Amino acid sequence: MDRLDEYRQIILDVLEDHARIPYSHGEIKSTVIVDRLQNNFLLMDVGWDGAKRIHGCVVHLEIIDGKIWIQRDGIEEGITPELVAAGIPKDRIVLAFHPPHVRQYTGYALA
Repeated sequence: MDRLDEYRQIILDVLEDHARIPYSHGEIKSTVIVDRLQNNFLLMDVGWDGAKRIHGCVVHLEIIDGKIWIQRDGIEEGITPELVAAGIPKDRIVLAFHPPHVRQYTGYALA
């Protein structure tokens, strides 16, 4: 398995683990959406919490030039430690939700 396929599988495994966690309230379903051609991976929440409609992106990851770009991370403790624990080196992860001038202080890849 080459590195791109390995990263895709790790991302998919981590997101699917999160999608299996049930909500304690409402009728909300988490869904993993994958676009392998563009290397985009999303975790979406869809459903109802009482009369309130729930529809939103919890996590958005992209693989760009061999690095994982975290565009959105709405997971409470963050998805980054899970990616590192699964074998992705910190220098291959870009915290894209931080401004470029802040990334140098994160301990992760700059771009």
